[in-house]
Amino acid sequence: MGWVHKHKLPAIEAVKYNSYLCLEINDLWFTIHLSFNMASDQCIEEDILDKVLSFTSSFWKVFFEEEFISSIARCNNSSTSGRRHLKHIIKDKIYLKNIINIANMCIELSHWPLHFKMSMTIVIPKLNKVSYNSPKLFRPIVLLNTIGKLIEKVISNRLQFYLISNNFIHQCQLGSLKFKATSDADIALTHFICMRWVKNLPSSILVFNISQLFLSLNNCLLLHILGKAGFDSKVVHFFSNYLVDRKTQYFWNNFSSPLFSVDVRVGQGSVLSPILSALYLAPVLHILEKHLKNLKIPVSMLSFVDDGFFIIQSKSFSFLNSLLFCSYNITSILLWKFGLTLEHSKTKVFHFSRLHGTFNPPPLDFSVLGAPILYSKEVWKYLGFIFDRKLTFC
Repeated sequence: MGWVHKHKLPAIEAVKYNSYLCLEINDLWFTIHLSFNMASDQCIEEDILDKVLSFTSSFWKVFFEEEFISSIARCNNSSTSGRRHLKHIIKDKIYLKNIINIANMCIELSHWPLHFKMSMTIVIPKLNKVSYNSPKLFRPIVLLNTIGKLIEKVISNRLQFYLISNNFIHQCQLGSLKFKATSDADIALTHFICMRWVKNLPSSILVFNISQLFLSLNNCLLLHILGKAGFDSKVVHFFSNYLVDRKTQYFWNNFSSPLFSVDVRVGQGSVLSPILSALYLAPVLHILEKHLKNLKIPVSMLSFVDDGFFIIQSKSFSFLNSLLFCSYNITSILLWKFGLTLEHSKTKVFHFSRLHGTFNPPPLDFSVLGAPILYSKEVWKYLGFIFDRKLTFC
């Protein structure tokens, strides 16, 4: 199988971390570990959740055979190496029953076996970068035990169904959820703009990105959010064990590191990471919406995994910029209370207008917040779609 062949990282200069060159292999492991586990030293405000309504707790039912069969049926039979693929489990009823029993006992006993907590973290470069001298230019790919991932997938499906059915997930969240795609966010954006054009109002978009979302979730706060969302206490206790005592080994080309503790984060290789990140962001967005309404800032927002944007309409671009500045500043402060940070270098502004002739809106100055001065470009690419200011899609 072609995907199991070795693929070396590109030749690069020495990686820098806080202006320090990593010239020894042990320095490299230390740098990678710190970079991929930013939440370890991030402060949070636990009382911030006092502003979030607590949902009524519900009973967690045992897993059924159909849940596992459905999850296995959607797996790619050629996606893993070895003689025994997951789809063969369906034919072996005894083997499948044992896995279901393990999953049910994990929840009942609030325990996740150590064997499932061990992982391999493969460090790969992000595509099309000019230089690779910073750990931020690399991506961690976490490889987990296959049976453990199957159980995680079934748990993830159950979590997602529950969170959507009780409306804990904010209505603006379109990422990390089933039956939601990037096209939904782009279609919603286009709809917002066209609706305001009917009233002859131009629209402005401010796009922001949460830095290393999966790797920055605070586990203590995540457990409180699970309780707020109304999950059975057994589920909350299960995750209190699931999230701790985890260890990983980093791989860089032919080099491997010793084991590192990774108790603060959810891994990018876990099927549970997307829904847990959506769960973590839900109270952020509920609180943010209330703040903006109290300040009478008429802004709409959408969230797609670690990306989000504000959209606002007015005849004055200077007025639009002031409202976007306030919204961004409030978001930055609120995310900090949840142990998250905005990646200012990825913040973009774009103005939509059908005006003819010269179009030169004023820049949006974020320099006092440590972010750059933003200028609207002629073309903007977002989630695979290319927009221009008149929505011609040319």
